[in-house]
This record gives sequence, structure tokens and C-alpha cells, in this order.
Amino acid sequence: MDKKAKRIGMSVFGIVLVGVAVGMFKRAAFGIDPYQTFMSGLNAIIPISFGTLFTLVSVVFFVFVAVVDRRYIGITTFVNWFLLGYIIEFSHAALLSAFPEMSVLARVILLVAAIVLLCFATSFYFVSNLGVSVYDATALIMANKWKLMPFKYCRIATDLVCVMVGLACFAIANQSWSQILGAVNVGTVITAFCMGPLVDFFVKTCAKPFLERK
Repeated sequence: MDKKAKRIGMSVFGIVLVGVAVGMFKRAAFGIDPYQTFMSGLNAIIPISFGTLFTLVSVVFFVFVAVVDRRYIGITTFVNWFLLGYIIEFSHAALLSAFPEMSVLARVILLVAAIVLLCFATSFYFVSNLGVSVYDATALIMANKWKLMPFKYCRIATDLVCVMVGLACFAIANQSWSQILGAVNVGTVITAFCMGPLVDFFVKTCAKPFLERK
């Protein structure tokens, strides 16, 4: 396969799977990943379509990345920007329809699968090198341009900020504890501390070997 075509395929594959993974997080209801915690908190204050809000918030991140280090902007950036929010909406709705009732054990299994799938998918569109999401670019800029810390630690830092801002938004919106715990829970903590290292692992063991394989 032509390497350019393979990279495009990896990018689209990664973004679609990220959307499915976040939908799985939402259905498991044990907390969602840190960025989606921020987005869900914001959505509690601004009750419009999640996909539309996701697209609008991405504008702010896009301006930051375009000004500071535009090398992370590419095809993937725009596909992620305009499609990911709607893929998340669709996959969550599909899972709710397919599994209206789930046991605690089934939700735990779904959560573990979502964490692994999210990190695996993210590694593929990182390695495709056709741009990354504007949020992912923030940690990459901190690590590669500003040299603050290795990427995995920068990712932990940005994820923790997202969780704190998301919680503040939920508090401002006077959300019930059940609604807050559906978004901020054990799954959020696990991804906040483990996503950077897990993405790093999948980059080295799966995504890079796949791209380099002839």
C-alpha cells in the first residue's frame, strides 16, 4: 500500500474509533475521558447539541495551535474537528438503544474496553502525521516545542486541568451528583493518569510498526 494512503487510512481509522470509544465511556457511565469531562461540563452550561458545541470549542484550540505551532494542523485536525463530536453522539445513542439496561459487571467491561480502544485509536492518528486534534496538539506543543516535560506527563497535566474545569462547570450548572458521577468517576481518573503512557505504548508497539510495515 502507498505510504500516503496508509497514513490517511490510519488517520480516519483512529478518529472513528476515538468517537466510538468515547460513546462507550458515556454508556458505561463510570466517568468519561478528561477532555470529554470538560466538554460535558460545558454542555451542562450551554445546552446545545454536543456535536455542535464540540465543533465550536475546537475553534478556540485551533487558534491557539495555529498561532503557536501550526505543524500539528493537517487533514486529521479538520476531520476530528468537524466529525468527532457527531460520531460520539451517534455511538452513544446506538449503545443506549442496543443496551438500555446493563449490569455493573458489563459496564466495567465496557469501561476497560473503552480505555484501551481510546488509547489504541489515538496512537494511530498521532503516527499518521497528518495533524492531530487541536486538544491533543496542546500537550504535544508543551512537550516538543516548549520542552516542559515528556509528552506523557504533559498529557497528564492537560487532562487534569480538563477534569477540574469540567467539575467547575457542573457545579455552576447545579447538576445532580448522579449526573456528575456519570461524567467524572473512576474512568476519568484512570484516563487522566494512564492515557499518556498508554498512547505512548501503542505508538511504539502498534501504530509505528504498522506504518513501517511494507
